[in-house]
Amino acid sequence: MHPTLKKTCIVCTHAEPPSGLARVNTRRSECKGQNDAGAGVNSAEPTPISTGRHILVLMGWVFLCFAAAAFGGLFMPGEWYASLKKPTWNPPGWVFGPVWTALYTMMALAAWLVWKRGGFAAQRRPLALFLVQLGLNAAWTPLFFGLHRPGLAFAEIVLLWLAIAATLATFWRVSRAAAWLLAPYLAWVSFAAALNLALWQLNHPISQL
Repeated sequence: MHPTLKKTCIVCTHAEPPSGLARVNTRRSECKGQNDAGAGVNSAEPTPISTGRHILVLMGWVFLCFAAAAFGGLFMPGEWYASLKKPTWNPPGWVFGPVWTALYTMMALAAWLVWKRGGFAAQRRPLALFLVQLGLNAAWTPLFFGLHRPGLAFAEIVLLWLAIAATLATFWRVSRAAAWLLAPYLAWVSFAAALNLALWQLNHPISQL
């Protein structure tokens, strides 16, 4: 064979495209690189909230709600309340303790259920409304039993009712269970507002706060 022709054949042999097996191996290497890159991205995702943290936050909501109750406990009814004229449907004093204990517990559970849907960052508005109504809840007792101002306390409890209704509405959009847990609370505050108004009318001129 002529030397030039032989050299051309050698060059053509080395220039042949990779075999099918080589292409498969190359494709596998590319896929492996993509999977490794994907694994790096997934590893950066936030880990789910631990059960221990869920329990701690639930305990925090329970503590916060019963702290409001404890603050109200600093202002006892005393002789002033005992001397007031009361409507015939005024419940006995022993009813209030168990009712409020159940209501505060349900309030804490409701707030926790909403918090579970993304924490404070995702549920800032409903949880902020919850804290507002809790503050108004704590403020009623010193107005009524501390200052002996049923008229002023009635104005405050109307604001409390509105805050609870707004909180329930925002909770409904996040968790139906949380909203239902607040329903008995709203019903009881409605009854308490009616009782507050009756006590005010029976014992003070309607124009006096």
